[in-house]
Parts: sequence; structure tokens; C-alpha cells
Amino acid sequence: MAENYNDFFPALNAALNGTSAILLALGFFFVKNKQFTAHRNCMMLAFTVSSAFLVSYLYYHFNYTSHRFEGSSLARTLYLIMLVTHIIGAVILVPGVIGMLLQAAKKNWQRHKKLGRWVFPLWMYISVTGVLIYFSLYGVKKL
Repeated sequence: MAENYNDFFPALNAALNGTSAILLALGFFFVKNKQFTAHRNCMMLAFTVSSAFLVSYLYYHFNYTSHRFEGSSLARTLYLIMLVTHIIGAVILVPGVIGMLLQAAKKNWQRHKKLGRWVFPLWMYISVTGVLIYFSLYGVKKL
């Protein structure tokens, strides 16, 4: 367990992002294999886990001190590129995920599938880079 909440929340957030990535991959597998109930269940869990991440992330950043990246100039440049694309992608992702959920709720599968073609890879990118950002800041030792 982390020594304090300043360490706990980033590890929790990385775990939530990693879990979301696994659920997304499973959901993709299930839809490709026409296992629609399993797909729905995985995607609803991915949405729930990602929502928990967002709440935890916002709580952490409003209440605790963020950790700064301490790498070299090249590593810092690569980190910042990943961080900026992650943040911009996350902002774009939110309405896309909500739109997909609404289309699924309406059983408008054609529109749901069309949205999924760009939402899924972006959501996966955001989930995976969230974990990479954590490791870039804290390394493996903090888990």
C-alpha cells in the first residue's frame, strides 16, 4: 500500500486505466466473435471503471500535489508529447463514449458501430497511455 494518499491515488488511477484497457480488449474480442452480451458487459464495466478513474483523478488533482516528471530533455519531450495527446484525447473521448452508449441504448447498431471505429482506438490509447504516464512518473517501485 502506498505511504500516503499522494502516492495512493496515482497508483489507483493507473490500475483503473489498465483495467479499462483489458476490458476494452475483451469487449473488442467479444464483438468480433458475435458474443454481444459479453461485449455489452465488458463495455459497461469499462465505462464504469473509466468513470471511477475520472472521479479519482479529479479528486486527486484538486486535493493533492502532482508529481513532476524528472527525466532528461529527450525523455521529457517524449513524455510531454504523450501527456498532451493523452489529455486532448481524453477530452475528445468523453462525448464519443457517451454518444456510443446512447446509440447502444437506442439499439441504433449502425451508428454505434460507426462511432466505435474511432472511439475504441482512442479509448484504448487513453487507457494505455494513462498507465505509461504513471510508470513514467513513478516507475515500477511505487506499485
